[in-house]
Amino acid sequence: MNGQTLWLLAVALSGVSSIMGAVNIVTTIVKMRAPGMTWFKTPAFVWTVMSAQIIQLFGLPALTAGAVMLLMDLSFGTHFFDPFGGGAPVLYQHFFWFYSHPAVYVIILPIFGIFSELFPVYARKPLFGYPVVVISSLVIVGLSAIVWVHHMYASGTPNWMRLLFMLSTMLISVPTGIKVFAWVATVWGGKIRLTSAMLFALGGLVMFVFAGITGVMLASVPVDIHVNNTYFVVGHFHYVIYGAAVMGVYAAIYHWFPKMTGRMYYEGLGKLHFALTFIGANLNFFPMHPLGLQGMPRRVASYDPEFAFWNVIASLGAFLLGVSTLPFILNMVSSWIQGERASDNPWRAIGLEWLVASPPPVENFEVIPTVVAAPYGYGKNEPLVLGQTLATDPLSSESNGSGTEFAARG
Repeated sequence: MNGQTLWLLAVALSGVSSIMGAVNIVTTIVKMRAPGMTWFKTPAFVWTVMSAQIIQLFGLPALTAGAVMLLMDLSFGTHFFDPFGGGAPVLYQHFFWFYSHPAVYVIILPIFGIFSELFPVYARKPLFGYPVVVISSLVIVGLSAIVWVHHMYASGTPNWMRLLFMLSTMLISVPTGIKVFAWVATVWGGKIRLTSAMLFALGGLVMFVFAGITGVMLASVPVDIHVNNTYFVVGHFHYVIYGAAVMGVYAAIYHWFPKMTGRMYYEGLGKLHFALTFIGANLNFFPMHPLGLQGMPRRVASYDPEFAFWNVIASLGAFLLGVSTLPFILNMVSSWIQGERASDNPWRAIGLEWLVASPPPVENFEVIPTVVAAPYGYGKNEPLVLGQTLATDPLSSESNGSGTEFAARG
């Protein structure tokens, strides 16, 4: 009982903390953008971060309330979820999943923003369909509020509710598919530079597409009931959280490492890290799908001999994933200490952060810049930031990439 009480207190306090953080981030984006940075001159990454925090604002109160109600049941004798006192155990599942499925979008939306920032830079092309890409983030926010019951198909959910949430869950693949189409169109025909950051972004995109396919499968009531509580669900989840999210975080680290540290990393180690990670992740997580289809349950400490083949492959992949972190750690530590000095904008990248020195000075800008043109090629190709030294478009293949001559869009 003491352990449950402490856990519920931690959940409730974490919920309040995250709600306060979401208020802070959304308020900052709404009220403290640079002069001239209207909504459609705002970087795609900022849109996705704001979208994720809006989900926090409407989803976390439900989870926090459910934790408090369960705490009251355990500590003060109430009966919110106690069937012997007139309560409803399934009600707790509704409180939990109302936030805990949108929580996946809280994690993945900023990764979408990272992809939208990196693909234009390493393909030397503007982001395709920038307005539609950013609006699709808000559509995901709205639809994320009406998908949670697909986790509860096996919880005595009535058929009409199953059908309703099957449709809503499948529908959320539409704005997500729009983003994937935009990223592919951005890369298509571009002058691609396969840096470590771009490799991780492309690898994350490939794994996310696979996760999306299995996600649509799980949205279907007959398929979900068949594989409910099996390793198929675990495999799908890890393709999203590791295959897309962690790969996206690695891409971001490699992309912004020169700006954060003032040093360049070693590309050879970065590409070795990518190869080990991509191969290890697929070897680790793909076998979970056939295991789930064969009926192997999740949350087990051992398995029957009939599941041995795929589990051995998954274990080899997990070992390879562990090994993959070694070149990453070596690269980051050694580069930070003695890597080649980075210029202000080594990637000829977009974004205001590339207009200042590497690493950035305190307060970033002596004078707050004024944004005068839209990002990612959306709108007129005008000078982008007043009060800075500007020359050609940073996404132009004719740019020489020196210093702060190249403006950052948005």
